[in-house]
Amino acid sequence: MILNGNERGNARNLAAHLMNVRDNEHVELHELRGFVADDLHGALQESEAIAMGTCCKKHLFSLSLNPPGEADVPPEHFEAAIDRIEKDLGLENQPRAIVFHEKEARRHAHVVWSRIDGEEMKAIPLPFYKRNLTTISRDLYLEHGWRMPDGLRDRSQRDPLTFSLAEWQQAKRTRQDPREMRALLRECWLASDDKRSFEAALKDKGLWLARGDKRGFVAMDWRGEVYSLSRMTDVKTKDLKARIGDPKALLSTDETRAKIAERLTPKLRAWAKEAEARAEKENLAAKFQRDQMVQRHRHARAKLQAAQNERWLSEEKARAARLPKGIRGLWGWITGRNRSIRQENEAEMARAKARDQAERSKVITQQLGERRHLQRQIKAAKDRQQKTMQELNRDIARAMETGQVPASPKPMRERGRARRRDSDRGPEPGQG
Repeated sequence: MILNGNERGNARNLAAHLMNVRDNEHVELHELRGFVADDLHGALQESEAIAMGTCCKKHLFSLSLNPPGEADVPPEHFEAAIDRIEKDLGLENQPRAIVFHEKEARRHAHVVWSRIDGEEMKAIPLPFYKRNLTTISRDLYLEHGWRMPDGLRDRSQRDPLTFSLAEWQQAKRTRQDPREMRALLRECWLASDDKRSFEAALKDKGLWLARGDKRGFVAMDWRGEVYSLSRMTDVKTKDLKARIGDPKALLSTDETRAKIAERLTPKLRAWAKEAEARAEKENLAAKFQRDQMVQRHRHARAKLQAAQNERWLSEEKARAARLPKGIRGLWGWITGRNRSIRQENEAEMARAKARDQAERSKVITQQLGERRHLQRQIKAAKDRQQKTMQELNRDIARAMETGQVPASPKPMRERGRARRRDSDRGPEPGQG
């Protein structure tokens, strides 16, 4: 599994992020160890209060454990990996919290340790922790028989289409996958050999070449969104200059944006908004199904949890009733009978906890299988939307050149039915 860790402070924000049910379909606080508080917000603020007695600002170590998307990893495997990591990093017996997240049919874990040694009141150092995590990550892939990502096997093979937080936020505004945009810009770069051919390739995709405010070369779309060419194409600035020339010869982003706005007539802008709304509608059915499924799954888990809590209370009463009281209790203490009963109760509690966890794991595994099936449908809908948005960008660029608003495209489903009708009709006379 992929391991991403970092030292950090600001316990309040971290707790809010880890317990965020808005951006995650399911959130489960799996374990709190070494804290007085019984909730994550209280536990992490407790750690922060202790850290105030030291000079340490980044008093927490936060780690995410991400197995392959299709892997069903039981909680005990996550726990074993976490125990191994904390031993390797020197965080054994430190207070920790484990939280499970599920989103888009992927289940992963987050763990947070306090770095403050409560006895010596100083932070535990974590030298070379990134290198150690990489080694453990490789070992976990090999032990579980998972296909290891190329970038983990060889650092030079890391995915060039990864994106930053700013690019992800930009993608939300434009409804375009940042990976698709990076692949598109790389395609334009590889298909060109000089400035003229590169500009032509960009324009064919609905993009304009411009001079950036901070970076030398950027591409802009009709919305005015800016894409850094050095970052998006993974090409060094000196190589960009060798092919494109001096960036000062290009229009600035403000000048390019004004040029686009001049050609983007109100009628064309209205057509673009209509096309974007039509593309977004392609996803509504899948999103509705997802929301309904998430609510149904949450209800099933809450119902199971309530039943387990009720059963646990009943079993606790039965275990408590086994301990003799009064004179019999005193005699049991003398003879050692009470200790035998307590040991029996503790063993039964351990079996009951394992039973409850197995029941939860079974339900989660079943729900993940159902959710993955729906996720494939959602991905197909997103792929159709991406294709529609790319066609929209090209149509807008052509319309701005010709001054003519294109005809409203038919929705994807109607186009598919039209193609099937044409194929059923057979070839025209004199053809085929």
